[in-house]
Amino acid sequence: MASIKPSLRQFSTCLRCVRQAGNSNGSLNRSPLRLFSTTPNAWEEVSTQPTTPAAAVPPPPPPPAKDSPASETQTQAEPHSRDDLMKKWGTLDPKLVENKRDERRLLRREGLQPIGSRRRRAVLHRNSIRNTPEVPFEQLPYQCFQEARKILAEDRQEKIKAIETQTLRLNNLMAQDVGVSGGKAAKEARIRSMQNRIDELVILADINDPLVKKNFEDGTGDMNKPIYRYLADQKWRKYKRLILEQRVQQLNLVPDLLPALDLKVDIDLAFGRKKIAPGEFVDSRISETLPRLTVQSFEPGQKLVTVVVVDPDVPVPDKNSFTYRCHFIATNIPISPTETSIPLTRIEHDDVKATDAKNKKIALSWSPPWANKGAPYHRLAIFILEQEQGNPLSVEQIKKTKRQGFILRSFVDKYKLKPIGATLFRTKWDENMAGVMERAGLADQINIEFKRQRVEPLPYKRRTERMR
Repeated sequence: MASIKPSLRQFSTCLRCVRQAGNSNGSLNRSPLRLFSTTPNAWEEVSTQPTTPAAAVPPPPPPPAKDSPASETQTQAEPHSRDDLMKKWGTLDPKLVENKRDERRLLRREGLQPIGSRRRRAVLHRNSIRNTPEVPFEQLPYQCFQEARKILAEDRQEKIKAIETQTLRLNNLMAQDVGVSGGKAAKEARIRSMQNRIDELVILADINDPLVKKNFEDGTGDMNKPIYRYLADQKWRKYKRLILEQRVQQLNLVPDLLPALDLKVDIDLAFGRKKIAPGEFVDSRISETLPRLTVQSFEPGQKLVTVVVVDPDVPVPDKNSFTYRCHFIATNIPISPTETSIPLTRIEHDDVKATDAKNKKIALSWSPPWANKGAPYHRLAIFILEQEQGNPLSVEQIKKTKRQGFILRSFVDKYKLKPIGATLFRTKWDENMAGVMERAGLADQINIEFKRQRVEPLPYKRRTERMR
């Protein structure tokens, strides 16, 4: 025993003590001590079960055989476990979801955005649970809220009085003689300044109204009213416009196509049901058909616009450079704050049925974007060009425009157009490009492949390489 280490000696002694304690207590307490185990023995489980009649506790069913229909049903139900889990979530109302988990479930399953703020949805959810009558938003029984609405109402009355005063001054100025006003230019400048002030007061009169903010959050605001156009414009400028400007600068639409571009309308591009982000790569099979545009204008009144699609990345192997190609031109298309959709497919069908050439709007039909194998990606830029004073353009004259070598700067200057919006997508050679080119009548371009030209080193570099 002298060769055993002290730690092992103590451990063996502890084991002997525990065994003796377990044997001595087992005869007295009838419950032997389990050592180094958390799982009870089988006979212990039987002894600890409550004594109930045999009929009260039915025996467990035997496990199904591998070839039985029950096992086949279980294996078939396993792939649908996720769908069953989504069904167990129950119905989710976009107006009543009040936590982040239900909001994510609503987006994942229904594809819907929650309506309004989370605080308002929580109040509506509490009312629905308690079965209390829903109080109108402007009559919520909160003393602080009602007192704040009184202050806002007084401020609105002050703005309305200022609008009436400014309008009266504007009418007097317009009726005033040009000589008294200091000349025609000075009078027009004062009229423009006073009109801008009136527009500003109209917005300030309604911008703090809770009902206006509620309607705007719910998407039920009337875009014919200045306040809703202003709120939509501010929301667009804080996020979507910044992203679009970044893509335009990164992909060099300015100055490759236009010397300058001031974005004033919100453009959403989609092919069928697939929405396209600015600068996104689009499969050639998807871009073979006409796109769908949604143009949201934030200025009052109706405008006539021209839609132009240009590819500035057409390679010219002989000159080792690039040129431009026009893929589509449609003109005399009306847009307004409430008239936002530009369904080019429907416009094309209407042009086919139209008998009078003056009623047609498409000057150059849609040419599917294509790119040769090995060539860099192509940028397809879509421009919204406002026509001067809403005057319609001649479609027959625009039809004479050549697709190859199309210069957008010259086109804008010739027809006195003003660029107010733009977006773009990209395309490159893919597995469907050959079929698209063949259907477009470009079978001779399918087998053309571009490769990088090997640059020969200068003479002094050749000498250095030989010495190595």
